[in-house]
Amino acid sequence: MSTTTDTTCPAHDESLPTFPLARDARCPFDPPAQYADWRRENGPRRAMFYGEPVWVASRFADIRAALTDPRMSADNTQPGFPSVQAPADHQTPPSFTRMDDPEHARLRRMLTGEFTVKRVGQMRPQIQELVNEFLDKMLEQGQPADLVSAFALPVPSMVICLLLGVPYEDHEYFQGQSTTLLSQAASGDEKSAAINALYTYMLGLVERKEREPDDALLSRLVRERVETGELSREELAMNSMTLLFAGHETTANMIGLSTLTLLENPEQLTRVRDTEDPALVAGAVEELLRYLTIPLDVVVRVAVEDLTIGDQLIRAGEGMVMNLPAGNRDAAFVDRPDTFDIDRSARGHLSFGYGVHQCLGQSLARAELEIALPTLLRRLPGLRLTVPFEQVEFRYDMSTYGVRALPVTW
Repeated sequence: MSTTTDTTCPAHDESLPTFPLARDARCPFDPPAQYADWRRENGPRRAMFYGEPVWVASRFADIRAALTDPRMSADNTQPGFPSVQAPADHQTPPSFTRMDDPEHARLRRMLTGEFTVKRVGQMRPQIQELVNEFLDKMLEQGQPADLVSAFALPVPSMVICLLLGVPYEDHEYFQGQSTTLLSQAASGDEKSAAINALYTYMLGLVERKEREPDDALLSRLVRERVETGELSREELAMNSMTLLFAGHETTANMIGLSTLTLLENPEQLTRVRDTEDPALVAGAVEELLRYLTIPLDVVVRVAVEDLTIGDQLIRAGEGMVMNLPAGNRDAAFVDRPDTFDIDRSARGHLSFGYGVHQCLGQSLARAELEIALPTLLRRLPGLRLTVPFEQVEFRYDMSTYGVRALPVTW
């Protein structure tokens, strides 16, 4: 019989570790080694998160349990919700990602149809065309090149811009704001300013779509939801901002970091490059998503009632952060979790979250990776770094992990 531990988070405890822990630069693909000890505990453990005590769930089963329990709220207006970033002005509506059902479900349903497997499948030829166009530019400009700025970032940025109807010429502006939002070093005021800047930009774009409609998602939502009164302009602006932000940052970091991972595993790179089997590529992408787990500290909840996760009692009003990199390296999920193996079945990983808030755009992200990675490797034979691996600069100070630049030649 298990014994529930009643350990309430203190207001402040300098003896607690700060989450997320720093990575070992000698093993940049791996989460901090201490997370293995955290998984051996009988449930979430305490840590300091942006100056506040929270629970951190690091076991695969504990994370899934927390993300499916209705007593764990995603509503960032609830008392005790962890301060991932400063809230925007009170005049701005919340994102559907920071709501609970039924309001979360109401808003999410309006967007779901654009991100189904079938709809994304119809987009694959256009994604392939964009991938080829950016590789053509790389080849034309010659080597060496920074793979991040020349390919990994512009491909998903262009895809999400085309889907939403956002002018791609504004990409440097919204990418700059996104960088501030994801920086663990940015102040609350800086993050709040970035949120408001992005929101103001999107609200202006929504109003422009009312005057000058096109065939992209924003215009369709204006016509089908805003004009019918189901959705306010402000709600559309905020949730479109969420899609724009998430739609380019995460996939861009995955393309860069995945490429580096494959370069460090040449036998598996060769198989991804040379195969004509889409199932092998899809499996490799799932393993890359599991092995790398780039969302570090962005999935957070707060208990609205007392509950037990593992053997740990969580009190109402206490926040919790999901340690996704640790959960995906749990031996209870896959064998040899610290080994990169494209032949394993990594389906069911936590990199897109879990439960009703699971990433809306996961099918699109998978499609972009399944197209971008093998095409890159085929069109740039002999792809390799132009600097020693030790000189690659990783995004250690960001909430979404990746590489800042990837100098390559071919």
